[in-house]
Amino acid sequence: MAKIAIVYHSGYGHTEKQMEAVAEGARGAGGEVTVLKATDLHDPESGPWDVLEAADAIIFGSPVYMGSVSGPFEMFADASSKAWFDRKWQDKLASGFVNSSNLDGDRGQAIHRMITLAMQHGMLWVGSGLPPQDPAYPGDDPDNLNRLGFFAGGGSQSDADKGPDVVPRASDLANARHLGKRVVEQAERLK
Repeated sequence: MAKIAIVYHSGYGHTEKQMEAVAEGARGAGGEVTVLKATDLHDPESGPWDVLEAADAIIFGSPVYMGSVSGPFEMFADASSKAWFDRKWQDKLASGFVNSSNLDGDRGQAIHRMITLAMQHGMLWVGSGLPPQDPAYPGDDPDNLNRLGFFAGGGSQSDADKGPDVVPRASDLANARHLGKRVVEQAERLK
């Protein structure tokens, strides 16, 4: 069974809802999932860092703030330098998901911050593996797994004036479940 760790930050609940769908997809594919909040990993001397070391794959998650990952996620990334020194994440799988309030919202910039973090740790990145939106499906159709045309990981969009009880949309949550499943499948292939 692949061990999957999800490290995320959510400021308003939208990214947490996306994380729950990623975890659901990973569990549904047979993965053993541990969810960690980035805010619990700001100190490299304390917190559940051993979970990350034991994982086969680490999935990062963050809202997009000011064109990149959130400050709390960046603090986790900075704290991971102790693991970097000892190459504790070398050759693990990595993936990520991001949520923004705008249709573009610089999701690409934020996910590339996560990719850079993974590459610095010597990890192997798993993208969505999905084609772009199928014109036969409207934007919120759950069968439309990539309505945003986002390939580097999981992408969702949540209107700023709507709460996490309404957004992310069903199609974006289906995208997140797909990502969790894909990471487990790739981890199993490498085992």
